[in-house]
Amino acid sequence: MFTIIPCAAGCGRTAITGSPICAVHAANPETEVSRMMDQIQTNETMRDLNAPGLHFKNANFSGRRFYGCNFKEAAFSACCFTGSLMRLVFFDFADFFDCDFTKSDLQFLSFAGSKIQHCTFEGSELVHINYCGARITNCTFNNSNLYNSRFINATIAQSDFINCNTKRVNFIKSAREGVSFKSSNTAEAVFEPDVY
Repeated sequence: MFTIIPCAAGCGRTAITGSPICAVHAANPETEVSRMMDQIQTNETMRDLNAPGLHFKNANFSGRRFYGCNFKEAAFSACCFTGSLMRLVFFDFADFFDCDFTKSDLQFLSFAGSKIQHCTFEGSELVHINYCGARITNCTFNNSNLYNSRFINATIAQSDFINCNTKRVNFIKSAREGVSFKSSNTAEAVFEPDVY
């Protein structure tokens, strides 16, 4: 699991891996992103990476494996995660726009409070994922296994969950508009608490 090292500037944020300071206090955040991407492209497996608050654009994470990493409050625009494998990775309060997670194996991740727009998770294993409080718009999860994931208090709009395994998926208190669950086993999902 990533180590939390406080930013040397004393702001209370977490320092980036390989740096004594956070993304906000980095003299050149783009250099930090380049350094991080060099590390990711060089190594097929990443462990304990700490990259909170960095902004990734057109980055290729496809086919990479991530274990115990932190991307809290990071931003991802037009990034490719196809065929990636992730375990216990934190994307809390991150922004995703036009990203592709097709055929990925993602387990025990947290997207809590994230904004996810125009992204695809098609044909993926999305097991035990925390989407609580996320804002999901124009996304597709078609043909995915969402077993035991949580969308509590999430806002989901114009998104598809066609032919998905939604067994034990929790949608309590979520706001859903223009969402399709066609051919999914929604009878095994939780939409409202039982009333006794």
